[in-house]
Amino acid sequence: MTYALTRRGFALATVATATFFASAPHAFAQSLTITDIAGREVTLPEQPSRIILGEGRMMYAVAPLATDDPFEKIVGWKDDLILYDPDAFRRFETAFPEDTARMVNFGSPYAGDFSIEAVLENNADLLILDLGNLFKAEETGLIEKLDDAGVPVVFVDFRQDPTANTVPSMLMLGRIFGEQDRAAKFIDFYVAEMRKVTNVVQSMAADEKPLVFMENAAGYSAGSCCTTYGSFNYGRFIELAGGQNYGSGLFSGFKSEVSLEALITADPDILLGTGANWAEARPETMAILLGYDADPAVNAERLQTLADRDGFRDLKAVKNGQMHSIYHQFYNSPYHFIAIQQLAKWIHPEEFADLDPDATFAQLHDKFMPFEAGGQFWVSLP
Repeated sequence: MTYALTRRGFALATVATATFFASAPHAFAQSLTITDIAGREVTLPEQPSRIILGEGRMMYAVAPLATDDPFEKIVGWKDDLILYDPDAFRRFETAFPEDTARMVNFGSPYAGDFSIEAVLENNADLLILDLGNLFKAEETGLIEKLDDAGVPVVFVDFRQDPTANTVPSMLMLGRIFGEQDRAAKFIDFYVAEMRKVTNVVQSMAADEKPLVFMENAAGYSAGSCCTTYGSFNYGRFIELAGGQNYGSGLFSGFKSEVSLEALITADPDILLGTGANWAEARPETMAILLGYDADPAVNAERLQTLADRDGFRDLKAVKNGQMHSIYHQFYNSPYHFIAIQQLAKWIHPEEFADLDPDATFAQLHDKFMPFEAGGQFWVSLP
């Protein structure tokens, strides 16, 4: 079963192992060998039932697989979901109050506050880590220490190269959680929604693609400008949505700092930024507080404040009303197809006039989430 969409990074192939279809839930009485997204072959002695999430935001990927009780097999996490997406955490907390209350905060797997002893005390049988932190996990000896303790480690990726790695990551998680059918259904939905954009964009000529600049976490730190993406993550989302991503031609890495002077010189056709509810962890932030509990009136004011920054107010994108903000957390979840749909509407409004990202977002929740859609996840200058 292969899902081929478009171009580099979007030939989305399933994990090509015969054991995918053979390892139904009842088969976990025996060991399961998988190849994770880091290319590591990992053997699980049995189906995991006490899993640690290296990031709390991995719940974005777990929820579609185990919607009835996504916390059933999870004993703890890092508290980034609580700190940096409190709106989403409150949705989970309301739906599963007892489960969220019992979650152990194991701290960062890449810092000194992560305790191997706590892992063993909680009888954990698997740690799931993010691919972007593979080097740190190797450098600190975390993988080796856990291996010696009999706790396997696997890597997923929804951040570094999500349009290439979401499908195999979801397939792998489907096997780990014994939810292969749910994983397949989510992937079918994911591919269909991605194709609504990529099937149109693939025939566009290069000169039809406007220059787009994406400011990572716009306004997160007052007065700073600017971090932007290369041809990865939101940079890749822009390319798939039919834009010319500013950072793709300048550097090969994931993200890089860009001076305000360079941005003014480029004077992009469309100016984008990411935002989320960081105000609870960082009260002084100027960011757009997008999420499930967002206040559109507040966010409209905040976006105007960002547009009025020195150097920004004179950009043609601002003058032409082509400045927008979109939910930061799409960059680290399997739901980035929603972001790509909204980007496509901003970049090519005529070609995607009939595309409805709001309806897609509602369908995602109806089909795969344990709570209803709501809130605000993107905003534009009037």
